[in-house]
Amino acid sequence: MASDSNGLESDSTLQSIRYKRGSLQLLDQRKLPLETTYLDIRDSTDGWNAIRDMVVRGAPAIAIAAALALAVEVSNLEAFNGSPDDAASFLKKKLEYLVSSRPTAVNLADASTKLKEVILKTAATTSEASNVFQAYIEAAEIMLTDDVASNKAIGSYGAGFLLNQKKSLKLSVLTHCNTGSLATAGYGTALGVIRALHTGGDLERAYCTETRPFNQGSRLTAFELVHDNIPATLIVDSAVGALMKARRVDAVVVGADRVASNGDTANKIGTYSVALSARHHNVPFYVAAPLTSIDLSLSSGEEIIIEERSPKELLHSRGGLGEQVAASGISVWNPAFDVTPASLISGIITEKGVITKTSADAFDIRDFVHKTTGQSCA
Repeated sequence: MASDSNGLESDSTLQSIRYKRGSLQLLDQRKLPLETTYLDIRDSTDGWNAIRDMVVRGAPAIAIAAALALAVEVSNLEAFNGSPDDAASFLKKKLEYLVSSRPTAVNLADASTKLKEVILKTAATTSEASNVFQAYIEAAEIMLTDDVASNKAIGSYGAGFLLNQKKSLKLSVLTHCNTGSLATAGYGTALGVIRALHTGGDLERAYCTETRPFNQGSRLTAFELVHDNIPATLIVDSAVGALMKARRVDAVVVGADRVASNGDTANKIGTYSVALSARHHNVPFYVAAPLTSIDLSLSSGEEIIIEERSPKELLHSRGGLGEQVAASGISVWNPAFDVTPASLISGIITEKGVITKTSADAFDIRDFVHKTTGQSCA
């Protein structure tokens, strides 16, 4: 069942996630910018399908949507006949199922790991299965509120750092894909940096790529920029080099689905090409992502699993949702992401500050994480 709202009059149209205990609605981003439709998510199966089918996308939003889909399922359980350990096993299996929906997004796996820790700790200290479920629901809800605070910190750190590096009055920033309110619980990561620059009066112009084949840039990022009255220009993906050659871009800021411990970053397909062009034109290239996007278990981007999506996204318009536009019988390679090597990345903007390179021209991400969070990096 879906509920509709029309127009851009309310900020609620930019909420990809609408949640109250026992109820979850996800904005169907496949229909933007022409229609705002929210889908009711009743359980983990609905959540898995919504993530896989790109109803909701963006690594932070995926993680939160998955966690809340299961929270809604648990809230509405009529009865559960089992022990606390049975409840923990039930939740763990559901979380593992949800993680399989988008394997490249490390935030989803990270959220699952943290929620499992809550589940196991509670199961070991209670005699009631209901207490395990209650602890899970509360932990999932905290993730929703924490994401917005994290994004605003990313925006603040990123804006300040870019201004300090450039030392000019206003900046023009290029971004790829969608990393705003629609990709997170609110505000955004890379688009959060752009929002912070705009709020401070320091943004000359934002440039967004259309981001083929699913057009997250033209459909979603442009939608957000227009909604917030941010001066912005849409370009085709292949115009990036020409834009930089014309010296119209001061910096590139993109998001991330997974960052390896050496700084190699997986992001939406096309990001690598943007980074190569930025290096050639001496334009600094930054990644903006929460620490949950960093996977310290991976030594490099070579270990990142790259999701391949349906050929239909290329063969048909609107990312596979429209009419056929390619010749029947042509073979298709459709990776959803590519990996930008750390050598092309100028810095990684997080909610704890900006990770810059050491004197050896390499990132020491483990040390940064340890110093800012106290997390063991062994």
